[in-house]
Amino acid sequence: MSRYTGPVCRLCRAEGNKLFLKGDRCYTDKCAMNRRNSKPGQAGTSRRHSKQSEYGLRLREKQKLRRYYGMNEAQFRRFYAKALKMEGQTGHNFLQVLECRLDNVICRLGLGISRAQARQLVCHGHFAVNGRKVDIPSFIVKAGDVISVAEGSRDVALIKDNAEVAGARAIPPWIEYGADRLEARIISVPSRDQIDTPVNEQLVVEFYAR
Repeated sequence: MSRYTGPVCRLCRAEGNKLFLKGDRCYTDKCAMNRRNSKPGQAGTSRRHSKQSEYGLRLREKQKLRRYYGMNEAQFRRFYAKALKMEGQTGHNFLQVLECRLDNVICRLGLGISRAQARQLVCHGHFAVNGRKVDIPSFIVKAGDVISVAEGSRDVALIKDNAEVAGARAIPPWIEYGADRLEARIISVPSRDQIDTPVNEQLVVEFYAR
């Protein structure tokens, strides 16, 4: 299954939630959810209020989470399978591994204004983990890892521009960020109350467990 490359605002409207797929624009009045809060397509408003089945509710929650992190179905399932093998609650584990993806961490730091942009920057080799360049967006960071802008990328205009406005963003409490050094350290794996993803993860677990 290929990655979605169409207009991302349609995805937010389809799910009825802001998925923050356009970064800072989603916090402004230009956000499509503020201007037209209805499902895309003909008679979208009326469909939103139609009764959904239990399967439909679980499917929509799964799709919302997958789109929030910008993953295709096959990759999403692999991460779920990884969470399923971990000790503890599967839903919480799932959110933890998704949050610990390198592209998500770069987005949380504000060095990428969206997960799509952060993914592209990682793929181009602009970041290092523990001093070694990593160009795999799905790379999972661990407690104690240090993420930094690669030496040869500190003067990249896009990264410099993002870094200048990143101070306005709230950095998650599980990440320690040194803006002057363009470097962050993972303090710990995030707990559920430190993850603000707008999803009911239990419904996602129920969808895959059916």
